[in-house]
Amino acid sequence: MATFSLYRTVPLAPDEAWRRLTRWERHGDTVPLTRVTADPPGPTRRGTLVVARTGAGPLAFDDPMEVTVWQPPRGDVPGRCRLDKRGRVVRGWAEIEVRTGPGGRARIVWREDLDVRLLPSHLDGVLVRAGRLVFGRTVDHLLRHP
Repeated sequence: MATFSLYRTVPLAPDEAWRRLTRWERHGDTVPLTRVTADPPGPTRRGTLVVARTGAGPLAFDDPMEVTVWQPPRGDVPGRCRLDKRGRVVRGWAEIEVRTGPGGRARIVWREDLDVRLLPSHLDGVLVRAGRLVFGRTVDHLLRHP
């Protein structure tokens, strides 16, 4: 398993940062050949299934993730979302935490634990670096664009 964390502090209110980070369909904007959907449509809640489909034609695969924790930020109480990855190719989990940071700015912690089927464990370091790059670009993009 490859585990990594990303940290960001941005000049947004925590509820706005949360809204931007949990607009699932936008997560594919920075990853080539990836489209993200959520079911059921509408507001996210426990049990929502988020699916990232990556690839083209017969080389595509789904990365289904179930929302198992959904606690939007409220006042001084941090927001927390956990997605458990349930796919045949990618397993693990992702957690998003949004809290009030210095000066009322949003403080974000994104934790990810990835297990890619058939990828030997001695390549976990490569997977961590790739994950930080890909997810870091996605988080930065989501936070910059409403």
